Amino acid sequence: MIHTGEKPYQCSDCGKTFNQMGHLKRHQRIHTGEKPYQCATCGKSFRTKGELTIHQITHTGEKPHQCSDCGKTFSHLSSLKTHRRMHTGEKPYHCSDCGNTFTQAAHLKRHQKNHTGEKPYQCATCGKSFKTKGELTVHQRTHMGEKPYQCSDCGKTFTNVGNLKKHQMMHTGEKSYHCSDCGKTFTHVCNLKRHQMIHTGEKPHQCSTCGMSFRTSEKRTIHQRTHTGVKPYQCSDCGKTFNQLGNLKLHRRIHTGDKPYLCTTCGNCFRTNRHLTVHQRTHTGVKPYHCSDCGKTFNQVGNLKRHQMIHSGEKPYHCSDCGNTFRSSSDLTLHQRTHTGE
Repeated sequence: MIHTGEKPYQCSDCGKTFNQMGHLKRHQRIHTGEKPYQCATCGKSFRTKGELTIHQITHTGEKPHQCSDCGKTFSHLSSLKTHRRMHTGEKPYHCSDCGNTFTQAAHLKRHQKNHTGEKPYQCATCGKSFKTKGELTVHQRTHMGEKPYQCSDCGKTFTNVGNLKKHQMMHTGEKSYHCSDCGKTFTHVCNLKRHQMIHTGEKPHQCSTCGMSFRTSEKRTIHQRTHTGVKPYQCSDCGKTFNQLGNLKLHRRIHTGDKPYLCTTCGNCFRTNRHLTVHQRTHTGVKPYHCSDCGKTFNQVGNLKRHQMIHSGEKPYHCSDCGNTFRSSSDLTLHQRTHTGE
């Protein structure tokens, strides 16, 4: 029947057909909820013996499948095969709507919900809907305040394991994903993919209001708030609102005093990675920003822009009292004191 394509066994619940009776019986357990295979270690139950075998490896810690390219080991052969696609660049799963390709069938299914708008998993507390059960589970922890994943280095806790792994790379400095165009390295494959769009110029996500295009759907969503004026993220301390969650998190550090970015040279701490990067240039002497007019170099792009106004004659800051113009807001502030007598 495998060769003929014949599928004589039909599910009476959903109509799906199978070429073997055993496959139909396994499928029917989805409808009945039957999970006859139980783990003797933790008591968790599974629909198939294969699923139980895969699960039991989590207790033994065994990872017998090794990647020949980077040496990383996996508990399941399927996980190794998926990982190998990172090295080969293979993306066998194609979206018929937009042509995007994916390394895993699950990623394609999740992506396709962007086209259909389907969000079948609803939070019983606030009514918010999600594309996957996993996204709903992580969201529900925001209501319960649950953060079950803890960093063994610093004790910080997280609502999902993905955020913990991202955080741990701050401690290890690991950046295993390399851009083949410029050699830049990244801690996560999704960051590499976003970066590669800089080289390809690809911007597949378009704003329906103004037609502007973006590399990611997240950036498009944030941009669309400039049209709607929506600022959904509010600071619980001072009430200030933000159009991006990241901006709220940065702002919250003003209240908490949290400065998670440490300079390993002098021990100074900073609220943002960008501030740390700029500071580190005082140790290295690096000045990556060059003036095309006179060749002078600067360690911050803002300093370069201010300097270039000397060449262009631009003075964008206007005094409302006398009309004098200035190159910087600080120069304007100093000048205004001549009017106020401050």
